[in-house]
Amino acid sequence: MKTGIQGIRIRRAVGVAVTTGAMLATGALYSAPAQAATAPTIAAKGGYVMNNANGKTLYTKAADTKRSTGSTTKIMTALVVLKQSNLNLDAKYTVPKAVSDYIVDKGYPSSAGLIVGDKVTVRQLLHGLMLPSGCDAAFALADKFGTGSTRSARQKSFIGKMNTTAKSLGLKNTHFDSFDGLSNGANYSTPRDLTKLASSAMKNSTFRGVVKTKQYTAKTITRSGGTRTMPTWKNTNPLLGTYTGAIGVKTGSGPQSKYCLVFAATRGGKTVIGTVLASTNETTRATDAKKLLNHGFAQLG
Repeated sequence: MKTGIQGIRIRRAVGVAVTTGAMLATGALYSAPAQAATAPTIAAKGGYVMNNANGKTLYTKAADTKRSTGSTTKIMTALVVLKQSNLNLDAKYTVPKAVSDYIVDKGYPSSAGLIVGDKVTVRQLLHGLMLPSGCDAAFALADKFGTGSTRSARQKSFIGKMNTTAKSLGLKNTHFDSFDGLSNGANYSTPRDLTKLASSAMKNSTFRGVVKTKQYTAKTITRSGGTRTMPTWKNTNPLLGTYTGAIGVKTGSGPQSKYCLVFAATRGGKTVIGTVLASTNETTRATDAKKLLNHGFAQLG
């Protein structure tokens, strides 16, 4: 009788062990934490992703290494403008010849195609800055919102505001020497800092509206008082329309910066935001960003 009872107990124990093993294998009793998901491999030399709601890090690769940022610099340009007190988005700026001279002197970088003598609004300049990545629009905004009696002084003042804003946001590894990313040798940031900058900028409704816009057509006032319809500005962000939930924010490229992208997307009420710096080309820049967004959302569940 005693042997029979022991046999029953052994069979029960074996049964429990087998059942438990099966449940473990199917994840019924245990599932690996989302954070244990394998981090993707990206071509970019630096990358960072965070949960926009609480700033929690979701991915990091050389996240605090300083690198040239190209036109992602324009995120700060836009933010400085939008932080101006009593900002009037419909205020007009008359495009001076200095704007076209600047584009020529810089070797024809990305431009919104502003025309000398035209009156453009601040709202239009922000779209020209962020969609086609207009260095002419950046020049105009720095000229309008800097302080000083000369154009050079106003631009220097505006760049000073960019650096002051960086400090106020706690961006310890960031410095600007230009308003458009055409660096004089001391324009740099990191994936972590740029992500934090973008997160701050995305709190502004005007900024959010601009960077999610796929295309925009400005109607400016000509020198003679007529109306000019500008060629449509198309957003350089490759994720808009190709990645579900993409909401911004800015591309960048150049000989030093290579290919950069600050990106954000919202799915199921959750927003993931991040940056890749120094990717190898436009295609891998977008692929890197999509990999990191997928990785981020997978961790948020």
